[in-house]
Amino acid sequence: MIKFGILDKILPPEEKIFYILFEEGADVCRETAKLFQEIMLNGVNEDRLIQARRFKHKSNDIAKETLTRLNKTFITPIDREDIQVVASLINRVTKKIVKASFNLRVYRLEAATENMKKQAETLLKATEELNFIVSHLRKHSEFGQISESNQRMKEIETHGDEILYKAMDELFSGNYDALSVLKIRDIYKDIENALDTCFSISDEIVNIVLKHG
Repeated sequence: MIKFGILDKILPPEEKIFYILFEEGADVCRETAKLFQEIMLNGVNEDRLIQARRFKHKSNDIAKETLTRLNKTFITPIDREDIQVVASLINRVTKKIVKASFNLRVYRLEAATENMKKQAETLLKATEELNFIVSHLRKHSEFGQISESNQRMKEIETHGDEILYKAMDELFSGNYDALSVLKIRDIYKDIENALDTCFSISDEIVNIVLKHG
């Protein structure tokens, strides 16, 4: 079991704001992934794009707030560079999902492919797992729980890789014209990048807990 009891007593309440900001950022990731799945199933429209833009702004604000707090804080609950890395990666997840959402409109794609829908479902699972592991960093739970979450995230990422492989194989089968290939591939890659970043955050949290264990 990780012993954080003494650290909790030493740290002033305001120093724990970083855990709160991580959780808020991860929650935005999950809500953005939910919106993206809705777009995949029901199509992109102006209202959904407006909501996507709001999520992006909120995520950016949380990342900026984290860095502002970091610059003003003398004592931090975990290493300063770890706080910066986690905050940046969480923000990246939301930004990649929003980018994919807007590219559907920019590229004038009439409907999402079945593989995009599968990617969206997998991405939502990844952001839900992200919320779990981020919240357990704050609670300082046993390493076993965080390790198990990391393993689940790895399985989700592996499943995402399998979907991408099949999607790319179909994309280059000759059934699509060259321009469509470029458009669809960009969206596939953005979704996959968001998924990979979820796993990177999970790995980073495991490393943080090991350092402070």
